[in-house]
Amino acid sequence: MTRRRLLAVALATPLLGALGRAWATETAAKETPWEDLMPKDWDPMKEFNAGDIGLVPEGSVKERNMMRRMRELWDNAPTNPKMDGARVRLPGYVVPLEEVKGELKEFLLVPYFGACIHSPPPPANQIVHVKSSTPLKGWRTMDAVWVSGTLQAARADTAMGASGYLIANPVVERYVFKPRP
Repeated sequence: MTRRRLLAVALATPLLGALGRAWATETAAKETPWEDLMPKDWDPMKEFNAGDIGLVPEGSVKERNMMRRMRELWDNAPTNPKMDGARVRLPGYVVPLEEVKGELKEFLLVPYFGACIHSPPPPANQIVHVKSSTPLKGWRTMDAVWVSGTLQAARADTAMGASGYLIANPVVERYVFKPRP
């Protein structure tokens, strides 16, 4: 093999590998609703349904205690064992964790706009920690995205909230709204 051909193969191999991984992830990943990440019998409000939450005075000791208990329960929310190792494609919003010069290496994927930023974080089983081995360019806080990859049950505590899942080396794409026919 000539040097030129060896050089061409060496240069093309990482690109083809990345394209192959992206294609395999995209074709094998199943569009997944967020509800599938919770065990079927788990109710995030179960402990709080007995009383009338609407009657608890805002700013009261009772409210602070209730919120502290909710955070404790939600930060330890159980994951769905059936989803561990599943190939998924999840829609969501970006909450950056590690960003250098506009490039993301880690972020949280959350199911609704403003989660972890302007409001208390959702339960851990509704937050996915996304880690990329290569920097992701062009993403900002609360960008709407599709993330595809293999979901792993893996708890992580971050400054923005506790996550119950991890997707390593994802395929991240812009979310484009497509009206239903």
